Amino acid sequence: MSVLFQPFKLSGLTLKNRFMQSATVEGMATEEGEVTEPLIARSRAVARGGAGLMIPGALYVHKSGRAVPHMTGIHEDALVGGLRALTDSVHEAGAKIAFQLDHAGRQTRSSTIGRVPMAPSRGARDQLYFEKPAEMTETEIKDMIAAFASAARRAVQANVDGIQIKASHGYLVNEFLSPFFNKRTDAWGGSEEKRFRFLAEIVAAIRTEMPVGMPLLAKLNMDDHTPSEGIHPELACRYAKRLHELGLDGIEVSCGTFLYSGMHIARGEVPVSDYLRCMPWWARPVARGVLKSWVGKYPMEEAYNLGGARLLRQELPKMALMLVGGMRTLSEMERIVEAGDADIISMSRPFVRQPDLVNRFAGGKAAAATCTSCNRCNAAYTLDVPLRCFSGAKILQRDKRVAEAPV
Repeated sequence: MSVLFQPFKLSGLTLKNRFMQSATVEGMATEEGEVTEPLIARSRAVARGGAGLMIPGALYVHKSGRAVPHMTGIHEDALVGGLRALTDSVHEAGAKIAFQLDHAGRQTRSSTIGRVPMAPSRGARDQLYFEKPAEMTETEIKDMIAAFASAARRAVQANVDGIQIKASHGYLVNEFLSPFFNKRTDAWGGSEEKRFRFLAEIVAAIRTEMPVGMPLLAKLNMDDHTPSEGIHPELACRYAKRLHELGLDGIEVSCGTFLYSGMHIARGEVPVSDYLRCMPWWARPVARGVLKSWVGKYPMEEAYNLGGARLLRQELPKMALMLVGGMRTLSEMERIVEAGDADIISMSRPFVRQPDLVNRFAGGKAAAATCTSCNRCNAAYTLDVPLRCFSGAKILQRDKRVAEAPV
């Protein structure tokens, strides 16, 4: 039997195989963050399709941390019932499920959260949302740590199998870790140890809400690819060592920030016209030039975060590693796991196009994913359109029926 279809033990949790759906923004919740039937149906389809571990799109832990209007929330107790329906559907379909806990930080709009976006440091107006974030106060920082812990409690109440902290892609935890975003000189910045403190306290707070044996994971950038120095591979390895010392059970290896290096996160085509639709009219002339300059610069590559995973493996031979980014061919996935470069293969866009991909692999009906990396599903996210594969199809405006009926 291929190593990819053999069980894997992740702390006290046993996965039936080595395939995981990486957290993928669905945009299928209500405007209050409630789970809906279309969201459950999508997660159920991937679980039935053979994935051993299912991680739904990031869940915002505080109302100030919502990235898009129809993002799923875990910030209020009233949401637990819908979240439990989501976990139950995945379990019934034969898979395990972990929740990714997140706060958008500065990567959101004032109109989405009803206040100025917050960040470790004020910083300049960004090139996408054109917002200047407010620097977080000591009280706000501690409130956000408590919000992550409360979200973990709700996740446990919803019968989740594991928890993942989003420390990647330019969102709040990543912002604290990165010297590009974090310019503070107090107890929360100014040195590597102080920039790590926010994540360290989140880990400690979440652990108090989790039962023994439940895995705690993190999605970590190996390279921010920001205009000036942010997280780079050597710094990421040092952060990972600190996480290992805190008892973290696994790391999903990724890269890039949504605001400044989004094409590093999801390489492939640049759907210029679709991305322009999310911009205000007055910003489109400049944005068009920037987007066109990206075309051809971010070609799709198989396993483009593999180098980062290999570095982590050298430093942390016993840490469970999940590898995301350009995973497309079965033979390459098998080679990576057999070589010990990663333990679990994580995919996002391939499951959008083929939710039954793992079963196809297992049944000998596919040797590679058919995802074309057109990135139009990512463009749909910026337009607040529910997730699906838009390869060869027009991205229409949001269907209001998707979010009108919470579970």
